[in-house]
Amino acid sequence: MTTAFRAVLSPCIGVCTLDNDGLCEGCLRTTAEIARWSQMNDDERLHLMEHVLPAREQGRVPLERRLREGGDLRRALHPLGQVPRAAGWNHGELIDLLPPGPLAEAAVLAGLVPRKEGTQVVLTRRTDGLRHHGGQVSFPGGRIEPTDADAVAAALRESHEEIALPASQVTPLGFLDPFTTISGFRVVPVVALIDPAFVPVPDPNEVADVFEVPLDYLLSPDNLRRVEVDYRGRRRVVLEYAWPGQRIWGATAAILFNLRQRLEQLE
Repeated sequence: MTTAFRAVLSPCIGVCTLDNDGLCEGCLRTTAEIARWSQMNDDERLHLMEHVLPAREQGRVPLERRLREGGDLRRALHPLGQVPRAAGWNHGELIDLLPPGPLAEAAVLAGLVPRKEGTQVVLTRRTDGLRHHGGQVSFPGGRIEPTDADAVAAALRESHEEIALPASQVTPLGFLDPFTTISGFRVVPVVALIDPAFVPVPDPNEVADVFEVPLDYLLSPDNLRRVEVDYRGRRRVVLEYAWPGQRIWGATAAILFNLRQRLEQLE
């Protein structure tokens, strides 16, 4: 009985070559796991078969193939080789409210994490004591500096500074439409895949919290509301998502709305 049970559970398929990570190319076990197989009890074997090996198999799948919306996203975005040069899609609404002079260039990283439960969007909550946008939910990002090669480089640099995101765990996909902020920035959103293994380490001087929100939630029209506010004696409409424990509004909500719009245009 025991021998038959072990034979059924064995993941060996007769391909016994090790890959660069030291795993068998056939069954994805390490040499130590293969050597210990006959000494493992049933619980150890089941754990290896049902949890460890499937996770390794999933890890071999390229990030973009793990993203359910991958193909649609590529078609919905501006290609990486064609950085959008137009004014912000909302620029006309702010023309009489913007500070004098040219807008400052900025970039943010709209990071998507492919998980079993669905694609997640990485957001941060700014530290309360910041002079600008303290306590607000935002994407990692900031001003494009002269030393940055382009918007992608700026978004990656800022993301590393703010939440310790290594560029090696990011796969840029493309751009959303630029967005004009009332504080005088032209923001280029860089949409990118983030490795699910990434563990954020927020810089406490800038970021109080890093959290994820399901993309499905943010793409649902029922979860986005329009709020009227008074600004410099004028009524303005501000977009807002009510996510438990967080208020996602303003530029961040507008960028997510633009993502929804561009995906809807594919239908």
